[in-house]
Amino acid sequence: MQLERFTSVDDFLAVAGAYLEAREAEHNLIFGLCALIRRYPELYKDPWFLAASNGGEVVGAAMRTPPHNVILSEMAEPVAVALAEAITEDLPGVMGPAAIAKAFAERRGTAELAMNERIFKIERVIPPTPAPGSWRLAEPRDIDLLTEWIVAFSAEAHVGAHDDPRALAERWIKRMGKTLYLWKDCEPVAMAGAGGETPHGIRIGPVYTPPALRGRGYASNLVGAATADQLAHGRRFCFLFTDRANPTSNKIYQALGYEAVGDVDMYRFT
Repeated sequence: MQLERFTSVDDFLAVAGAYLEAREAEHNLIFGLCALIRRYPELYKDPWFLAASNGGEVVGAAMRTPPHNVILSEMAEPVAVALAEAITEDLPGVMGPAAIAKAFAERRGTAELAMNERIFKIERVIPPTPAPGSWRLAEPRDIDLLTEWIVAFSAEAHVGAHDDPRALAERWIKRMGKTLYLWKDCEPVAMAGAGGETPHGIRIGPVYTPPALRGRGYASNLVGAATADQLAHGRRFCFLFTDRANPTSNKIYQALGYEAVGDVDMYRFT
């Protein structure tokens, strides 16, 4: 097996793009990060990419945007083990298809399972039961509220904050890498983002409703509206990640027409 390392998104996709696109939904996170790095290279310092090949045929890929985890594509477990041995730098963790991430983590040493997620894909929205209110795009006047919600979402989802929440909110309001939708019932009551472009789609997330406002259909209607808006503007698919341990969100998204594609795990190295 041969490994080729890249620092250029375009060079990496020229080699591994067709392999990744064959399972576009499973690789939506890699594609989304590549699109963001290409458009806003100043957001990430020293990203790198790996393509594994056998006899000239790509059999796996990986990428990292330090200080974040390494992200793995679909691949055979022996390829994941070989990548774990070939990457010599210290890593905080790994994220990838469940069995692949496990094989990589076990070869690297002591690791703990930090997150179980499921990838969903949709091509047509099933309208939800209407909720009071309507959607709009986030605006500069929403900056304080969105900063608060980003902090709350990160804490609830156990997502490490590597970016300043207010700076992140400002970027999203400017639609730098993400379009941020709000559901408004007199005032904003939920948010949903759309970002991470793939060759034919885009990822929905994060999705957040304050605890006191849940159970009223706001998130269902907002995710449905955001998804429909993206599909209406030329996306063939939309994707999203859910916590496998949260039956409520999984049920909500499936009711909208999202279909499960595969499971993704994240391991933290201890």
